[in-house]
Amino acid sequence: MAKADSAETATVPHPRAASVLIGHEDAERTLLDAVAGGKLHHAWLITGPRGIGKATLAYRFARFLFAHGMADGGADMFGNRPTSLAVDPGDPLFRRIAAGSHPDLVTLEREENPRTKVLRDEIVIDQVRELAGFFAMTPAEGGYRVAVIDAMDELNRNAANALLKLLEEPPARSVLILVAHAPGRLLPTIRSRCRRLSLRPLPPPAVETILNRLWDGISPEDSAGLTRLADGSPGRALALAAAGGLGHYRAVADLIAPLGQRKAIDIKAVHAMADKFAGREGGDLFRLTFELIGLWLTRMVRLAATGEIDEAMRGEGGTMQAVAGQRGLNAGARYGRRSTPWPDGPRRSISTARKSSSPPWASSSGRRGRVPPDGVALGVLNVGRAEVLYHDRDFLPQWRAAHRPRL
Repeated sequence: MAKADSAETATVPHPRAASVLIGHEDAERTLLDAVAGGKLHHAWLITGPRGIGKATLAYRFARFLFAHGMADGGADMFGNRPTSLAVDPGDPLFRRIAAGSHPDLVTLEREENPRTKVLRDEIVIDQVRELAGFFAMTPAEGGYRVAVIDAMDELNRNAANALLKLLEEPPARSVLILVAHAPGRLLPTIRSRCRRLSLRPLPPPAVETILNRLWDGISPEDSAGLTRLADGSPGRALALAAAGGLGHYRAVADLIAPLGQRKAIDIKAVHAMADKFAGREGGDLFRLTFELIGLWLTRMVRLAATGEIDEAMRGEGGTMQAVAGQRGLNAGARYGRRSTPWPDGPRRSISTARKSSSPPWASSSGRRGRVPPDGVALGVLNVGRAEVLYHDRDFLPQWRAAHRPRL
């Protein structure tokens, strides 16, 4: 099976430079209607899963405001109103925004720490304070000043509180476009001061179209498999392609597979994967890996509940059935609340399991090779010093109905 082995085969533009947005026509229409109505809200909160085009829409809207403004609802000299937020990629305005050189547009995102030269894990308060100074100035080109925050999830507490003050006293002729992957984690006072625009995951054909357009030379097999794993997120599909196509997902699945045979996880393989997380680019791969663990478990539960799966790689369904068949759901559900019922050991509190240096079923202390209740969508997998606990209840009623004789 061919796979993309290098990011050099990708032609993925920064959202600032993306000229095409697929699958979010309703969101575009909402923004166009707001402009046509002549009363544009000062803050927009664009929400949805990672990688579905939120930042692309944010910059697309910013370009439109700079190109058309609010006069006559964005209509041209003949009274014709735009039917799309698109701006011609050949327009000098488009090129300036793509280069990050437009004087009335500022972007807040994670930056390098000037002392350590390492990318910060969060957006800090000093960046938000600079934003306040930016809005205090008169627009350089006489229109609007626009700020895009990508993403709100990365603001630390102090930065969020500073932004809240800006939202409470919005400057004239200014628009803040906030991108959020998990809006429920934001301060309620921030959410209440924004107009929310929720984007949905894209249908598989749209994901595959974007993947094939932006990743040169991808094989049809990889394209189809990555589309299934993307779960409506072109960004996830492209990240998987950059990480080695289906190979990285297969490596994650191989780590979990021994549980289906009531064997211990291969700790050497876990630490070998952890080594890939080193370096400046390791953070993105780390996050992607744990997303894949959750995705694999979700797909396992869906298979067990419905009996159907659209395999992303050959043999995936058999492995999932083996893992899912080890224990009933009633035991697994208790693990996610208070304690862990081990098949051959005493109950163990979840707090103890989280503190352990390795998963309890791979631990050298006590009985070796104990298997947790794998029948539920639950996984505790150590990668270096990090641990993930995943518990998906979406299919709980269906699972119980399918396994009633066993419970």
